[in-house]
Amino acid sequence: MRVGVDVSPLVQTRAGTARHVRGLVGALRGRAGLDLELLRFGGTGRGSSVARDALWYPVGLVRRARGLDLLHCTTFRGPARAELPVVVTVHDLAILRFPEAFPRWHRQYGRAGLRKVLRAASAVVTVSEFTKREVVELVGIGAERVRVVPNGVDEMFTPVGPRAEGDYALAVATLEPRKNLALAVEAAQLAGIELRVVGARGWGGVDVPGWVGEVPDAELAALYRGAHCVLYPSLYEGFGLPVLEAMACGTPVVTSSGTAMEEVAGGAAVLADPASPDALGAAIAEAEARRDELVALGVARAAAFTWAASADAVEALWRELA
Repeated sequence: MRVGVDVSPLVQTRAGTARHVRGLVGALRGRAGLDLELLRFGGTGRGSSVARDALWYPVGLVRRARGLDLLHCTTFRGPARAELPVVVTVHDLAILRFPEAFPRWHRQYGRAGLRKVLRAASAVVTVSEFTKREVVELVGIGAERVRVVPNGVDEMFTPVGPRAEGDYALAVATLEPRKNLALAVEAAQLAGIELRVVGARGWGGVDVPGWVGEVPDAELAALYRGAHCVLYPSLYEGFGLPVLEAMACGTPVVTSSGTAMEEVAGGAAVLADPASPDALGAAIAEAEARRDELVALGVARAAAFTWAASADAVEALWRELA
């Protein structure tokens, strides 16, 4: 079976989407009866982004996929028409829920192309039940066409290993409006603890004290292990990989109630109203008080999410469609 996999996110970002692509492709490589063709286009920057959306996904990707048995697009960007089965993965639909939080070009693509791509796909994969509900509600796709395949956690995120020094809480997020970092800073101040923020500079003019930029994964794992807790109060996510990575490293997590992160945490994190700095500050204190309990719950919860299991589910779907 010859499958084309769009890995363009690897040239665009190091954040959650890129982690998903690396983890899934890594677990699918070398499987008997599977021949993966990794397809990509462009680089970083606005020009490449526009060219990908305007040319690569509607035209170039389909041409490159000729002769293959199936095409898998690892984000909601893909062709609206193709002669072979197409699977599209949706990580979240923030672009439809909060269009004002995105740059202009992304907003335009979200309005013009996203629904066409998803409705044309042979099947849609979502990374959580939360995102499946979003796809059904906002795009109008029947639930029977949507398969939930959760993310996995990379093997380097374990409780054993170096720990960063200091007394701090950690936030891991791209600097963008929906990550709610200003309230995270306020909550840490109320809890009387330093906040370190790891992630790429994004958009929307977001800048926060304690930002250390992007770091290599080995350093990120050490920061997870050394933190009093990981604070992830995003207003909207489709999954929330830092929640899973932190739990895998044996670190208590504080995250938003009523979101996909609550689903991922599965009772192993402290939940709080992301709109309330007081609630988030109190949750940081609760996480510290319940540290031993939350560490044990979190490590056990994270162990249930592997890239091998994700790859098994994706391969099974491919074979149903091809």
